[in-house]
Amino acid sequence: MSADRKIAIALPVTGEEEWAALKDPLESGWLTQGPKVAAFEKTFAARHDVAHALATTSCTTALHLALATLGIGPGDEVIVPAFTWVSTANVVLYCGATPVFADVDPATFNLDVEDALRRVTSRTKAVIPVHLFGLCADIDALRTALPDHVRIVEDAACAAGAAYKGRPAGGLGDFACFSFHPRKSITTGEGGMLTTNDPALAEKAEKLRNHGASVSEEVRHNGPRPYLLPDFNLLGFNYRMTDLQGAVGLVQLGKLDDFIAARARAAAAYRDALSGLNWLRCPDEPMDGQHAWQAFVTYVDPDGAPLARNDIMERLEARGIATRPGTHAVHMLGYYRERFGLNPDDYPGARDCDRHSMAIPLHNRMTNDDYAYVIDNLLGLQT
Repeated sequence: MSADRKIAIALPVTGEEEWAALKDPLESGWLTQGPKVAAFEKTFAARHDVAHALATTSCTTALHLALATLGIGPGDEVIVPAFTWVSTANVVLYCGATPVFADVDPATFNLDVEDALRRVTSRTKAVIPVHLFGLCADIDALRTALPDHVRIVEDAACAAGAAYKGRPAGGLGDFACFSFHPRKSITTGEGGMLTTNDPALAEKAEKLRNHGASVSEEVRHNGPRPYLLPDFNLLGFNYRMTDLQGAVGLVQLGKLDDFIAARARAAAAYRDALSGLNWLRCPDEPMDGQHAWQAFVTYVDPDGAPLARNDIMERLEARGIATRPGTHAVHMLGYYRERFGLNPDDYPGARDCDRHSMAIPLHNRMTNDDYAYVIDNLLGLQT
């Protein structure tokens, strides 16, 4: 037993620079969306090689904003992976549309493109491929075979800094949505980002993000007549990020590439050290892209493992090592199971990933000794 050692599944890295960044908005009094958010958006867009970036309160609201901007509503269908965080499916219901699940490939945890294409109908308006755990989905295979009118919205919650065939995540589809939750590589507490290369979509999304106002609060306050309220011609939402978050986000974004590089080295060390465990499949670095390594998610072979996945997690927890399932199969969650009459076996890839995936600690506050301790305990399960 290790009574005092605790290695978290994920921890954010913040410090004096983030503290200092809060000074300007606190002293200026501009706490809601303003110049710091604008600077964060501009820098994020440049880093991800997209024309437009709009900060939001979360990745979930960014996804909802994307679908609302695309005009998706009742009668429409949106294809989503069955193995993803529940919000990917929830946002479709927020719009009054129908989520249509597609299976995933257990080798990558990402959308099974062939299965997704089989589920396209005349009512399909969009597909939301998820770059799960930081590995980009096969967007080219999806785009090549989809009807032209079907939009692609990247769920890039885990994929800040990731790349696909030399292209950064964020500009691979019509929209992309990122998360800055503390479990992600960079954080603003809660927070998200919506990106696009389409100026018309960006303009509409910007209005919808701010209650449907014809001009933003920053533009109005800095304009010649700040005392006049804008017009509201759209039914919008309040999905604005605060300048406090934007200030922190700017600092964090400057550290993103170093964070990913350190995580990639740790991932390589994990793969090398654990390669002898034939019952534990580790994720690979893509040959033609950049994994963002938001998480290191393994797959426990139920036939060869010395213990069941949950028993392994319990054993590691007792040793002070946090683990988690990769995520959940949404079609197996109570709400979706009951509302749509779904069964676990409907999506066998997602079902198996739900039962056998296991994330082990990977973050930028871990030491070499921490990684060695995790490795030793996994190797020790073999005996």
